[in-house]
Amino acid sequence: MTETRPEVRPASVPPSIRAAADWSWRVLLVAALVAGILWLLAVLKTIVVPVAVALLLAVLLRPLRVGMERRLRFPRGAATAVSVAGLIVVVTALVTLAGSQIVAGFADLRDQAVEGFDEITTWLQTGPLSLDSQQLDGYVDQLRESVMGAGATSSLVTGALGAATTVGHVLVGALIALFCTIFFLLDGRSIWTWLVNLLPIGAREKVHQAGRRGIVTLSAYVRTQILVAFVDAVGIGVGSAFFVPALALPIGILVFVGSFIPIVGAIFTGAVAVVVVLVAQGWGAALIMLGIVLLVQQAESHVLQPFLMGHAVSLHPVAVVLVVAAGSLAAGIVGALFAVPLAAVLNTVLLYFHGHDKFPELGTEDHVPLLRRRPTRASLPLGARPGALRRAVRPAATPAASSAAPAEAAVASHGGAVAVDLGTPGTADERDAGATVSPEIDEARDPERRA
Repeated sequence: MTETRPEVRPASVPPSIRAAADWSWRVLLVAALVAGILWLLAVLKTIVVPVAVALLLAVLLRPLRVGMERRLRFPRGAATAVSVAGLIVVVTALVTLAGSQIVAGFADLRDQAVEGFDEITTWLQTGPLSLDSQQLDGYVDQLRESVMGAGATSSLVTGALGAATTVGHVLVGALIALFCTIFFLLDGRSIWTWLVNLLPIGAREKVHQAGRRGIVTLSAYVRTQILVAFVDAVGIGVGSAFFVPALALPIGILVFVGSFIPIVGAIFTGAVAVVVVLVAQGWGAALIMLGIVLLVQQAESHVLQPFLMGHAVSLHPVAVVLVVAAGSLAAGIVGALFAVPLAAVLNTVLLYFHGHDKFPELGTEDHVPLLRRRPTRASLPLGARPGALRRAVRPAATPAASSAAPAEAAVASHGGAVAVDLGTPGTADERDAGATVSPEIDEARDPERRA
């Protein structure tokens, strides 16, 4: 009797199409997740943006706070207060100085702009167009009617309401950013520990080590970007001082702030400087100013960016341009501002998860304390239950005293890093959380205390 084998039919769908279908629904699922996250961030932008700004400020101010703690022996609270107050004083002084310079300089600039407008009007009347004054007045009246025509009042009211709402959001965001900056500086390690302990136990150590490297990348980006922005501001500000001395400082501050948006910010602020010189001094001075702006930007692109920013964020210039463009399309000016640091941190973290450590000198000795659930009475061994331990530590010379050592040994051996809150050193929160508090874990919680 011969055995009949089932007929093997060729698959109706080729393996390549099956693989493409498998990839397609997974890619669509990931895209839907990313779109949902972006939508949630857009809804909560009044909170998300100030928190992101606070993180950048905390990374910027942390070396100052650590220096005051170690060298000047300041308490952490006092060092945090001095750091934040110093930042507020510096920003206020720069804004005040720039505002006074703008008020003083724009009076002259306004007169020069009026003169330039008169020159253009004269050229229109005597040039190839040969327009008379009545025709010019008619064009001006038509322009005024189109601007102040129907719907102009409602547009002004809507704009005023929108401006008031924006000012309210800015004030709320500033308060949130200040509040978060203080606590990120004061208690950032504890906040990070709490976040990491929300994850499964098996993933906590890997996420902690990746987060440490992400913070190092973010710190390098902030310091490098400040240096690049300072160089741009000094170069363009000094160049504009030859043509518009009264506005050189405001232009320099504008360039400094705009340079925090890589590539795009420098181009925009440089264009503003050229336009100001054009209005004030004419085409010749504007062309010279354009040459100065291009020279500064070329020095930034070919000297500072490759040696400083490339080492700090390890992103190719093409990637930087694409990331900035994507961020500006997704979230406007805010997206362009945070796109590069976010991409740099994600690059470092993902590379670490895939086995490539950009900062091997950090090591893995720094561990986050694991906070576990408080052991219940039923889960403890009989000799390690709280009642038995209380009886064991009584000073009276009773037979129960001889069981103190076994009871303590049982508690120490149960659960590894878990201890009951009977005479446990540390803060009330640590005792309530049931976490072991030992010198080693206390140092791991904040490595600065080991110095």
